[in-house]
Amino acid sequence: MKTYKYITLFALFTASLLFVQCSDDDDNVIMQETCNDGVLNGDETEIDCGGTTCEPCGVVLDFSGTYKQEDQMGRPGINTVFGTEGFKDAFNVTVPSEMQVAFQNKFEARLLALNPGYTSNALGLNAEVFTTVLSNDVLWLAQSGITTYFNGTEVLTGRALSDDVIDISLLLIFGGADGTENPGLTSDGVPTNDVAFATSFPYLAGPF
Repeated sequence: MKTYKYITLFALFTASLLFVQCSDDDDNVIMQETCNDGVLNGDETEIDCGGTTCEPCGVVLDFSGTYKQEDQMGRPGINTVFGTEGFKDAFNVTVPSEMQVAFQNKFEARLLALNPGYTSNALGLNAEVFTTVLSNDVLWLAQSGITTYFNGTEVLTGRALSDDVIDISLLLIFGGADGTENPGLTSDGVPTNDVAFATSFPYLAGPF
């Protein structure tokens, strides 16, 4: 009985190999991905191996070379607003674990220059605590619950695509303890995208 099982499995395995093998004949393989020298050509009806030996289809990524970090954007706009006092480039290449020590006092000075009357914000954070949070430029993500940049209750539990992070940042910088101070400075006046978000992954809106 075991012998028959092994023979049957071997036959199925052999048949599956024959079914998926690729060919240089453009007429006998259908509903497969087409490639040409490793690059997809958009025609998803045939396989063209381009020679006598079939190569895997797809783009081969080359990660050789020397790389260096050029930008830092855990939270959108943070370095744009606070990194304007001659340390923007240094901030971009600093690892998050070293950011608070290196930049918190610079962020605080910048915050008070932008809003000399700052005492607290809608999160109840004074200037020192607020800039300690901001200077560690990482996007926090809660593993459960609501994902939001700030919805009035939850704070920095992630970022939903529809979150207006610039308005939220402006509100926390200029809005005061109850969010009503300096109303002309607490919004950029852009409430939504020009293009609706997609309903399937990756959900981002297409170019407009």
